[in-house]
Amino acid sequence: MSSPFDGLRLDHVGFAVGDLAEATEFFVNNYGLGVYAQSTPSAEADASVRANALGRHAIRFVLTDSRGTDHPASAYVERHGDGVSDIALSVADAAAAFAEAVRRGARPVAEPQERDGVVTASITAFGDVTHTFVQRPEGMNPAVLPGLSPLDKGGETTGAAAAGLHTVDHFAVCLEPGQLVPTVEFYERVLDFAMVFTERIVVGGQAMDSKVVQSRSGAVTLTLIEPDTSREPGQIDKFIKEHGGAGVQHIAFATDDIVRDVDLLGAEGLAFLKTPSAYYDQVPDRLDLLRHSVDQLRALNILVDEDQDGQLLQIFTKSVHPRGTLFFELIERLGARTFGSGNIKALYSAVELEMERASEDAGK
Repeated sequence: MSSPFDGLRLDHVGFAVGDLAEATEFFVNNYGLGVYAQSTPSAEADASVRANALGRHAIRFVLTDSRGTDHPASAYVERHGDGVSDIALSVADAAAAFAEAVRRGARPVAEPQERDGVVTASITAFGDVTHTFVQRPEGMNPAVLPGLSPLDKGGETTGAAAAGLHTVDHFAVCLEPGQLVPTVEFYERVLDFAMVFTERIVVGGQAMDSKVVQSRSGAVTLTLIEPDTSREPGQIDKFIKEHGGAGVQHIAFATDDIVRDVDLLGAEGLAFLKTPSAYYDQVPDRLDLLRHSVDQLRALNILVDEDQDGQLLQIFTKSVHPRGTLFFELIERLGARTFGSGNIKALYSAVELEMERASEDAGK
């Protein structure tokens, strides 16, 4: 049976930002995204609301700065700081998708409207994040968005632009306690997503529950995470406190060569999290690498994990957010369909081993 959500794909990621120039510079310099469109001044538009569209390959971000206005982006920044405020979804019929989503229980945010040949409509997703349905006429440039004027030369930069980041692999979403099951049910009931993976992760005295939902097309994946409040507080609890509720903790960029890209982006100044050396001592006991060497991974602090379908390599950036509530991931998939949860346990074990070695050295 057909559904308005058949073929649903990620259109773009909307960011609410407090300083458009600064946020644009960050993504251009650190991730090689190029500015391909800018907000269009108009008589009816508030001149203080400005936006830039950035992208590379299938990655598209729209940054909105609305300081001093009652625009939703301004309210978002006031509550949470800069962050993901909208995960926009490309559909064949935005009005039909909106109507069906609302009929199934979604809370409406913006009724369908057409501008510049594009139809959009929005619903609430989780926390203060929305989903905007985007519909374009067949053959229209997928980069065209209402209120944005394409630039003559966009989408290409130098330096970090040589990196091979090509798509958004997944979003990691931190949820308040008790909201994991209702959020999964929302995506299944309202948007026809399917739950494709579930796991409970216990590390020391901390624990979290994770369920992954994915669109019918397989193009949009959300890793939903909820803390176990009966255990010690951990990073999910900290996110919820500092962010002020549920939200996107990180976005994972897919690459076809993580060693090349981490080396390149690191040289351009992007800071990645460090990994204990003991982690790499344990890699040969955990798995046989399908690509890259232990020495290459060690030199660049890249993590490796595997599941029944293959392996994945991943690394996380250091957060530069004032609240520490947003960071990014690079991931190279070699068949694996999961998200590297084995690395959490491996890192924990490596940290313990490093502490033991330090204690032994101190006793000599």
